[in-house]
Amino acid sequence: MSSARLALRLLVLGGMVCVASCSKPSSSTPPPAAAPPPVAQAEAPHEHAAAPATADSSAEKVWLQPPAIADADIPPMPVVPFAAARPMEIVRAVYVFAAKHPEVLSHMPCFCGCETRGHKHNADCFVAARDAQGRPTAWEPHGVGCAICIDVAHEAMQMYASGASIADMRATIERKYRSSFPSMTPTPPVTGGQ
Repeated sequence: MSSARLALRLLVLGGMVCVASCSKPSSSTPPPAAAPPPVAQAEAPHEHAAAPATADSSAEKVWLQPPAIADADIPPMPVVPFAAARPMEIVRAVYVFAAKHPEVLSHMPCFCGCETRGHKHNADCFVAARDAQGRPTAWEPHGVGCAICIDVAHEAMQMYASGASIADMRATIERKYRSSFPSMTPTPPVTGGQ
């Protein structure tokens, strides 16, 4: 079989894995890979302090401010048995953004069907667990192979860098995706001056 034909077959199979994995619960988390190189990321000036805040007393944090996370606090990218849905540079940048900015992605819905996996918002597509200081301790590997998750987060990341408010980001994301995709995570509405 020619290498071009093999590459096409792998691409199609990778896409099928993504479609299948976007709406099915994950049974296990693969072991972490070697540490990725640091991702350069432009931080837009936003009026946030460094401590996480909760909106209620439940275990689920609603991030109103970004946690203080250094590049050294970012775990290695998850190892997955399928192809990344976007170039790894974009995937890595989105995972780092999700780690550093839950106050943004916890207000962005996802439209891939991942609410069946228990996801409440787009941040859940990338970060599975955080410690008490808000540092990620486990990645959600689903985000690597899901183009919708990556695209929502990447667009939110770009809008954040341009200085958009969380309310404007949310409205833009919903306008773009809600009419094309039948499902949406149960992300609470943006409130207050966000």
